[in-house]
Order: sequence, then structure tokens, then C-alpha cells
Amino acid sequence: MVRKNVFQQFGFPLLALGAIVLSLMLAGCGEQPLLSEVSFSKDRITPNADGEDDVLVIRYRLSRSAYLSIYFLDETGNRYVFRDRELRAPTGEREPYSVYFSGVVAGYTLPGENFEGFTVTRRVLQDGVYTWVVEATEEAGHTERVTGTLTIADADTALPELRNFTVFPPVFTPNRDGISDRARMNVFVTKPYATLMVYLLGEDLLGEDEVRYHVGEDERSPALPGERGLHTFDYDAGVDQGADPPPDGTYTVWAEVQDAIGQWVVATSTLTIQNGGVPRAYILNAEVEWSAQSVALGETLYFTLTVENDSVVPLRTSGPPPGTVYESDQNYATLGETIQSGAFRVGIHCENALINYPWRWAIGDDSVLVKEDGYLYLPPFTRSVVTGGIRFVSVEGKRNPQYCWAGLIHEDVEISSVNDRVDPVFLFIQVP
Repeated sequence: MVRKNVFQQFGFPLLALGAIVLSLMLAGCGEQPLLSEVSFSKDRITPNADGEDDVLVIRYRLSRSAYLSIYFLDETGNRYVFRDRELRAPTGEREPYSVYFSGVVAGYTLPGENFEGFTVTRRVLQDGVYTWVVEATEEAGHTERVTGTLTIADADTALPELRNFTVFPPVFTPNRDGISDRARMNVFVTKPYATLMVYLLGEDLLGEDEVRYHVGEDERSPALPGERGLHTFDYDAGVDQGADPPPDGTYTVWAEVQDAIGQWVVATSTLTIQNGGVPRAYILNAEVEWSAQSVALGETLYFTLTVENDSVVPLRTSGPPPGTVYESDQNYATLGETIQSGAFRVGIHCENALINYPWRWAIGDDSVLVKEDGYLYLPPFTRSVVTGGIRFVSVEGKRNPQYCWAGLIHEDVEISSVNDRVDPVFLFIQVP
């Protein structure tokens, strides 16, 4: 007996069954739309940050991976882009994609406009009726789109312009030597804003990724944060806090402002960093060689010590030179060597002195110092022997003997704890 299968028993030929199954499979794969369930939650918005009808929600679903674009066409056919060929995965069983839209699209210019000194990267649509287009394109080129209309009304179209963005000085040496140690950025913002940022943009140490170095706004800016007006930024590259600055090189300086609507404007300039670094200097081994612990009135107390520049930056210094001998009633100012902000000098102080470290010397002589732009520097990772003396012509104050000590002074910056009151000598002055 010939055994029939279940389909033959009910009169279904196998060939016909195969055709039905194949037809169902093709229908399931080929007819499913790429783009579906496209909707705008509103057909009219008023993007002016008043909290009413400022934003709508765009939703859509994708059955397959595609490049998604959303743009708007005005009545003359000009295109304004919100999303431009951004790759999206299939929606699957998840909720449809959704994105908020506040009327702001990629930057554009109107006829007759000519912006100087800044670029508009995001801008609100002007009032009017637009055709919106949601478009999906597969890798092979198949494209599907859905369209509708949107009305923009009462839009706050005033741009937060960035005017006269300046960076000074153009060459910046953040090393606390008192010369071009700070850079200043100024910019005028033409309307109240939500955010304002200034930063340097450069490569990381491997040269692979861009790194932002943010610059804080000066607390003394003429305009308060968020206000229209002149805003100033003061940049020390972190050196004042003991942090290493960005590597030497030329950086693009960006100023970016965003208003409450979401319009975004940028301006750029450049800044070159040279000889950047944190100065680190020491009296070697915290050791001073004193010539005596007792001197007669009219005699001289001599000292010898070694200064070490233990940093990648040169240390600026000023006179008088090592070997100079002071009268005890003199000081650095009486020799014409007034304080110079950022300069390093060796100082000697005694308890009876009327001013702090009245006797000071350069941290090296011509054998080790180098001259640059008229200033003297102790090169990086260099040691220098410093000598000098004080001839005591009188005894001021009531203490005798008194303590005297050495210090390494970073003028108008600091006397670090490791370089203050170094190796004291208990000095007795013999008075006839």
C-alpha cells in the first residue's frame, strides 16, 4: 500500500504548497516599509523660550538600519537641516524613536547677511510655513520619506552675536616668571545667553584625540554671567595652582555662546604657548655655608649656597650679582634692584631687620645664566653657586645674638616653605 502524507490526503499538491509558503515569505520581507509611524506632536510652535509651545516631539520607526535625515523646506524650496544622514538601528520591538525639536536647525544665513568674526552653527527658523521631511536611506540607496507641514510663529530670531573676540598676548609663556604669564580673552555678547564657554582645543599627548582646556571667566568681568555685554576671561593655564599647563604649541581658542532658544554661535582665534611649566627651585640640601657665628662690628658675614632649578622651565632672576657685599644699613632697593614680579633671588634675613629679606642676590652669574629678550634666566635642571656678604656697620634692635637665615624668594609670588628660614645661624655681633 502507498502511504500518503497529510497534505496529499486533504488534496494539497506539494508544489502548490511550496508556492504559497514562498509567497508568504516574500510578502513578509519585501513589503514591510523602511520608515513608518512618522509623526510631529504639533503643527505649530512659537520658539521664544516663554514656556508655551516652544517644543514639539518627532517620532518615527525604522524596520531596518538606515541613514536618517530630518529637514525643512520653506516656500521657495530652501532646505534647513535638523538631522543629516545619521545612522540609526532598526526599532524592532522598542518604542519608536523620538526627538525634541525647538525650531533650531543647522546654521544658515539670510539674503544680505554677512557675519564678521563669528559663525552661526545653530539657528532658529524664521516665522513662516515649512514642509517637514523625515527621510530614511538604506546603504544600498533605497530611500523612503514622509512629509507634512509646520508653522513657526513668534520666534525669537535675534542671534547671540560674539563681537570683537580677542586673545592677548598672542604668545603666552605660563611659567610664573612675571612676563606674559597670563592670557586674556575678551568678547562682547549682544543678547542675554544661557551658556558661554571659552577653551583651547589641541591634541592629546598621543596626537589622536582633541582635548579641551577650559578657560574660566574673570570674576571682574564688566557684565555678569548670562548678561549682554563685555565678558573677560583670564587664563594662567593652571600654573598658579601648581598644575602643568598644556604642552607648548599653537592652539585654536574657541568662544561658544548659546541662548535660551538653543541658537549657537562660535568665534575662534589662536594662542601660542611657549616655555610653559611650573617652576620648581630649591636651596640644595637646605644647606648654607656661613663664614662665622660671630663677627665684630665692621666685619662681614659671608655665605655660600647652591640653587637648583629642578623644573623644565627657566627661572628668571635679577641682580645684584653673586659676590655683592651689602652694608647692613643697605637693602636691595638702595642698590637700585627693586622687586621684580616673577623673579627668583636668594635672600638673607636677620631677626633685627626692618623689612623681609633686605639683602638679595641673583641666583647665578654670567657663567650659568642665559639672556633672553633682555632678561636673565637660570636654565632648566641647572645648579648655580651663590655667594655674598653683609658688613655689619651697626646693631639694630635689641637682640644680640640673633638668628640669621637664607631664603629662595619668588618675588611677588611666594617663598615656599622648603625655601624659607633655611639653615639659620645664631649670629653674635661684637660691639666695642
